[in-house]
Amino acid sequence: MVIGITHLQPIVALVAGILILVAPRLLNYIVAIYLIVVGLLGLGLIR
Repeated sequence: MVIGITHLQPIVALVAGILILVAPRLLNYIVAIYLIVVGLLGLGLIR
């Protein structure tokens, strides 16, 4: 099984959701990191 971007996003969303439930103060950091990574992927700077 090959894990690509399409498989990675739901996994990241699930992990982020669990972390937010455990420690709600992490919400700002999780959202910021997610947006930065998605932006870099969208620009093609990370493959």
